[in-house]
Amino acid sequence: MKKLPIGIQTFSEIIQEKYYYVDKTKVLSNLVEAGKYYFLSRPRRFGKSLFLDTLREAFLGNKELFKGLYLEENWNWNKKYPVIRIDFGSGVLRDKNILDTVIGEILREHCEKESIELKNETISGRFRELIMGLEQKYSEKVVILVDEYDKPILDNIANKEVAREMRDGLQNIYSVIKGADTFIKFVFITGVSKFSKVNLFSGLNNLEDITINSDFATICGYTQEELTTVFRDLLVDTNLDELKLWYNGYNFLGDSVYNPFDILLYLKNKEFKNYWFETGNPSFLLELIKENQYNAINMEHIQVTQEEMGAFDVDCIELEVLLFQTGYLTIVKKERVLEEIIYTLGFPNMEVKMSLTSLITNFEYEML
Repeated sequence: MKKLPIGIQTFSEIIQEKYYYVDKTKVLSNLVEAGKYYFLSRPRRFGKSLFLDTLREAFLGNKELFKGLYLEENWNWNKKYPVIRIDFGSGVLRDKNILDTVIGEILREHCEKESIELKNETISGRFRELIMGLEQKYSEKVVILVDEYDKPILDNIANKEVAREMRDGLQNIYSVIKGADTFIKFVFITGVSKFSKVNLFSGLNNLEDITINSDFATICGYTQEELTTVFRDLLVDTNLDELKLWYNGYNFLGDSVYNPFDILLYLKNKEFKNYWFETGNPSFLLELIKENQYNAINMEHIQVTQEEMGAFDVDCIELEVLLFQTGYLTIVKKERVLEEIIYTLGFPNMEVKMSLTSLITNFEYEML
């Protein structure tokens, strides 16, 4: 009997231990065929880490894991590539020195595994050495996958001085990538927020943002078809209209998708609850909501420009954009007004509307 992959982010474990799996390998294939440098922003617990790990296994050439999936017959399994995976998802970093230590540990682990010796002292120099060393060792270009790229910044977003230090510290990683283009096959960077390229990626202007690209709108999350096909045997006696009302509604300019974390826990418990919302603590968002004098009614119909959607930074926090990126709002409509593209944002579903409205109301009451 298949198991529900609640909290499982390792592709090989899902396949080998026979968990339910929604096949995202067709969009993976399209992604790799269409370009080289990508950035994706999605809310927490939306399947970003699993997709990243699926990319890793594909580039490593582990064909046996893809049996029966789209990629099995649509990938060049004769080619294998060295992969550098960097993950900032574990722990909370409150100091730039600790961030530097963590980056150093990640680079050292890769070097020890690959028997590569680094001579440079700086983080950027060592990262570039690792990329070049892997390319030389395998005679193949290197794949770089970065997960939760922004977490060290978001963990300190309420303290702008520390957040700036974290942002500047992360540049030691991201600034190297463009200069090492000759040695790189593919880059995929993912996180919750979309920080301005100017201040974080330092010249990495060839990074394609697919956050609200219709071709990749369903790269994470479950579509209606995926839900009713993959989990068909578990949906007996489920009111699909009610399920959609509670957990669907996330729109990235394509088919709307369900929050996968909610769906998996609903299928396990068969109860409508605020599963996803209860796993986060948006205290910094509440402070920003207070500063902007927002209430729940204001959040039903928010309009932002295309420029504002891509201008988020430590020193310029657009609350509306942050609420979209973190999953508390979604795109309701896109329209052109004269020469400008306008996005209308609103609550994605019942879970978020009820939970955030209650939280804001209680927060306002406590502040009286």
